Amino acid sequence: MSPTASERDDEVDLLIDAWSRRLPDVDLTPLDVMSRLRRAANRLARLRADAFKSAGLAAWEFDVLAALRREEPPHELNPAQLIEATMIGSAAMTNRLDNLSRRGFVDRRPNPRDGRSVLVRLTPEGASYVDDAMRQLAEREGNELRGLTREEQATLVRLLRRLVQDPD
Repeated sequence: MSPTASERDDEVDLLIDAWSRRLPDVDLTPLDVMSRLRRAANRLARLRADAFKSAGLAAWEFDVLAALRREEPPHELNPAQLIEATMIGSAAMTNRLDNLSRRGFVDRRPNPRDGRSVLVRLTPEGASYVDDAMRQLAEREGNELRGLTREEQATLVRLLRRLVQDPD
């Protein structure tokens, strides 16, 4: 009986085999997982970029618009909250908000609770673009996972959740 596609040696197996010949005293088993996760992350980044591009957005635009869209109506946050939600710096956020404002995806207005700051609000056009991008992303990611059963996906979720948890 011949091996299935998932049982055949893949690029990671070949990489580990080559390194084990060069460094026979090193335990390379962590590469079985981590190298595959790296490849999956790279593939996911390309998939996401393509989904966002087909919806007319860059990945960074999606990140900011999605942070606003997840908020309850009127879908607004102050820049500090957006920085926290997207994990980027203040200067980068200012630049991003300028670009999104020019495209008509966000409006900025004075914060009535703090005259020194502004609130950034998602516009209907911005909501339409980010919703389209999320629909395309969900469809494409679903297609990528169609080779796994729901049970296998649930197992993978549990394992990945454990892997990315803080050790504290």
